[in-house]
Amino acid sequence: MSDISFNPSESKLKQITEIRQQLALIKDIDILLENTLTAARKIANADAGSIYDFDEGKNLLKILYSQNDTQQRKLAPGEKLPYVSFIVPVNARSISGYSALNKTTVNIPDVYNMDEYIMDGDELVKRPYNFDKVNDITTGYHTQSMLTMPFSLSNGSVPCVMQIINAMDETGKVIPFSKETEFYISYFAESVTQVFEQAYFTKQLIERLVKMANYRDPRETGAHVERVSSFSLEIYDRYAANRDIPEKERNRFRDNLKLAAKCHDVGKVAVSDKILKKQGLLTDEERAVMKGHTCIGAQIFTPVETELDKMARDVCLHHHDRWEGGCVGYPKNFDYTAYEAETMMPTDVEQAYSGERIPLAARIVALADVYDALRHRRYYKAEWSLDDTLKELRKEAGHQFDPELVDSFIQVIDRIEAINSAIS
Repeated sequence: MSDISFNPSESKLKQITEIRQQLALIKDIDILLENTLTAARKIANADAGSIYDFDEGKNLLKILYSQNDTQQRKLAPGEKLPYVSFIVPVNARSISGYSALNKTTVNIPDVYNMDEYIMDGDELVKRPYNFDKVNDITTGYHTQSMLTMPFSLSNGSVPCVMQIINAMDETGKVIPFSKETEFYISYFAESVTQVFEQAYFTKQLIERLVKMANYRDPRETGAHVERVSSFSLEIYDRYAANRDIPEKERNRFRDNLKLAAKCHDVGKVAVSDKILKKQGLLTDEERAVMKGHTCIGAQIFTPVETELDKMARDVCLHHHDRWEGGCVGYPKNFDYTAYEAETMMPTDVEQAYSGERIPLAARIVALADVYDALRHRRYYKAEWSLDDTLKELRKEAGHQFDPELVDSFIQVIDRIEAINSAIS
């Protein structure tokens, strides 16, 4: 933490404590990071910022989230800034790389007028890093003050680096980040360490479960799971904005959705290799056995003890349900808890739910899953073009898919496509 040479404001410390309590309710690490960036900017009254994932093993930094109030105000309500994803090697020549490698905070009053020499411990050395102006040139934004800080866990690892940009005074003028602000952000970062570790633990549990299913099915990849999860969040965010869903309800739903969407096919862990690894189309009998993965997935999250359990169970069980109903061989009026692995689903059972009775999370994942399947090559088909994919989704609106969700999906197709290109 920064050296303290002032009396911390009790109201500021109380604000940080309240923010920490709110963040402690979040289970998904990605949602937590996004909200942490928002909170840090609020504490520092910063106009913009980014969170970078630090892969210490591969020595790479990947941008996860960017926020910019100045740029956001130029957009229509409900719209987001363009999805940006890039990976850079970590070295001391970049500000974020220097911060990550040295596990140190870098506070720069003006990135366009940096001192030639900096203190490295007790030694004055030539500044190794420079500011990359490319993003400013591309967007027309002007970065000035910048505070870059690594987030450290109790084991000493640095999972991410946070960078907040352009501190503002009460009049909206850009000012440097003060030593007081640096202290508050350091205090905030230390106070959420345990929250971060809990979220990472939850993520690891879910990813191990998903990885186990992926090992069984060579046609499904971790990238597919990550894409479907990210697509689902984008669809929901637009849907929630269109419906003016309250922020508290929206945050709780999207936190669970990010994790539950990753679990949509975990039930395939109980499907035999003969079916999962078959090179060719399945027979009717094999397809009836494959449909049982919905029941197995739901069984994994039963008994339901948390909101995440309920949503993951619903997603597993219903992500093949059709909006208009009539899908044969997928359960609801069939007791999923009685299903036995590697047996055929009853072929005379039709889904009991249709329309809005199908859980919202399952309707969202159904759309995200099919889009991903169409946009990527599978053993039985070539990759579809974007135009052909959109035609198919529009055609199935009101039949296979919730038409309102299809509209929301099309409204964010640029971000969906950017994610699709970035996660492979």
